[in-house]
Amino acid sequence: MLMQLEVIVRRGSIAESRHSVHAVATNVRGEVVLAAGDIGRVTTFRSSAKPFQLLPLVERGHADRWGFSPEDLAVMCASHTGSARHLERVRGILERIGLTEGALACGYHDPLDPDSLGRIQAHPEGRSALYNNCSGKHAGMLCLALSEGWEIAGYVREDHPVQVLMRRTVAEMCGVSPESMQVAVDGCSVPVFALPLSAMARGYARLAAARADGDTRERALDRIRAAMTAHPFAIGGAGRFSTQLMECLGTRVVSKGGAEGLECAGLTESGVGIALKCEDGASRAMAPAMLAVLEQLGALPKDSRPELEALRRPLLRNSAGLEVGAIEAEMRAAVPGRSQVAT
Repeated sequence: MLMQLEVIVRRGSIAESRHSVHAVATNVRGEVVLAAGDIGRVTTFRSSAKPFQLLPLVERGHADRWGFSPEDLAVMCASHTGSARHLERVRGILERIGLTEGALACGYHDPLDPDSLGRIQAHPEGRSALYNNCSGKHAGMLCLALSEGWEIAGYVREDHPVQVLMRRTVAEMCGVSPESMQVAVDGCSVPVFALPLSAMARGYARLAAARADGDTRERALDRIRAAMTAHPFAIGGAGRFSTQLMECLGTRVVSKGGAEGLECAGLTESGVGIALKCEDGASRAMAPAMLAVLEQLGALPKDSRPELEALRRPLLRNSAGLEVGAIEAEMRAAVPGRSQVAT
C-alpha cells in the first residue's frame, strides 16, 4: 500500500508547519516492503553513502594491512561532531599511514561539539580540517590511494582512481549503473552521487543482510556494519540521530544520515533497507519520520528506551523554557499515483 508520510510541527494544537517525507523500504532484491510518497525520487546520497565508500578499503584487504580497529572503521564512515575523541581517532589513522592533517582536502568548518567549539573560539589558530565532520572518510580515502599505489594529490577529483572506484562501488551496492548516477560536488569536496531512494534502500538492505560467512564483499560489509553498530558514537556523536538510534537498538539496526534531510538505515534481523528524504531538506523531520517507518515495519521493540520516545515526538520550548508544541510524524494511506517499483 502506498502511504503518505508527513512530519507536522504543532504550536499548541495549531499545525504550524508540515514537512513532506518520501520513504521506501526494500529487501536485498529491491522488492518494495513499504512506500510513502515518491520512492523513485532521485536525490543525492550525501553522507549516507559513507559505508559503501569505505567498502573498497576493507574489501581489498587494506584495513587488515594497516591494522585498523573497528572504531577506526566507524570513524571512516562518520559525520562526526568534531569532539576530542573523534579528532584523536582521525589523527591516529593519518599518523599510521604516514600523513598529517595537511593532506586532508575536506576543508574546515566549526565543530558541533561544544567543548571543541569553545577551544577553537578561544584559539582560532587551531582550526584544522580534522574538525570537518567528513575527516574520517577523507583519511580512509587517502589510505586507499596509498595502498593502491595511486597519487594522493587530487584524490577528491571525479577522475581520480579513488573516486572512480567510489562511484562504481556505490552503483554496484545499490543496483544501478555508474553511468546512470549524476555527479556533483559534496560539502567536503569529493563527488556526490544522485540515485533513486529505492536504490539507496536496496544498498542498505545489502549492508544489513551481509553475513560474516559470505563472499569477500559480504564479509567486508559485515565488518563495516559491525564496526558501526559497536561504535555508534564514532559514527556521529552527541545529538546525532544515527548515533542515538544505534545506541538504543544495538545491532538490530545500522543507520547513517546525510545532509538535506536524508536518513538511511538497515534492519539486520529482516535484511530490509530504508531510505527517507524530507522534501524540503529539514533535518528536524528525520527522527520522527524514521521512527514512524520503523514502527510501521514492526522494528521498534516494546522495550525501546526513553531516548527514542523523546525523539519520536520532540518537544518545542520557548525562550522561557515553556513547552509550547511538538514535532510528530503522521503516516496514513494515500491515493496511489506514483511508481512503487524499486530500482
